[in-house]
Amino acid sequence: MKQKLDFKLTQAHESIKDFVYCFSSLQNFSNQHQAVVVPNGKIDLIFSKNADKKLNVALLGLETKPKFPEQEVTDFCSVSFNPLAAEYILQDTVADILNSGKLMPENFWEISIDDLNDFDLFCDKITRKIISLIPEKLDVRKVKLFELIFASDGEISIAELAEKISWSQRQINRYFNQQFGLSLKAYCKILRFQASLSHIKDGNLYPQLNFTDQSHFIKEIKQLSGVSPKELHKNENDRFFTIFSL
Repeated sequence: MKQKLDFKLTQAHESIKDFVYCFSSLQNFSNQHQAVVVPNGKIDLIFSKNADKKLNVALLGLETKPKFPEQEVTDFCSVSFNPLAAEYILQDTVADILNSGKLMPENFWEISIDDLNDFDLFCDKITRKIISLIPEKLDVRKVKLFELIFASDGEISIAELAEKISWSQRQINRYFNQQFGLSLKAYCKILRFQASLSHIKDGNLYPQLNFTDQSHFIKEIKQLSGVSPKELHKNENDRFFTIFSL
């Protein structure tokens, strides 16, 4: 008999919100058939327990298309990072793992398999680790860049961004491509898609945001979720993840 999914989510503490969006925990994931994970504009660090009761740690880059997980895991805890964390917390580029991921050391950040049994403890432990890694000086242009992008749900032009943060359009695009593996325009499209999901959940199957027309709206939703807005709204068997739970 298929066990029911046990999903938990908690928002990041104010002290790390520039770098972390949320923490989540999911149990019995391997029993969820035909699961679909859609792009959310986040970089995910996954601590999972496999069928052999061993800990796997994986870093997943940004995604520009839906994915269909096949790995068998009994449960996992994860950290969803805002892109700014790649440079300042993970201290690495994630451009080479766009739409993919890489394994991290088993003892990464000193998280043990037992830490996955207590979600609150896991969140506290990771939060303390991240606080210890925050550098004293941040590039204020990059901090402001993401503040503006998130506040607008991606509906802000690169020209306006460049003017507001005193950083050229060329430099902004170079930063995105080198650090994350995609253009600013592509990233903003993911944020607009995510902002559209709450409207779709409520049954608004026509564009509520700045899409050119209905055809453009449907095309973009299909590109990022694999299905039409109507099918996404139905969410049969609760198979679409990071859609209605965030």
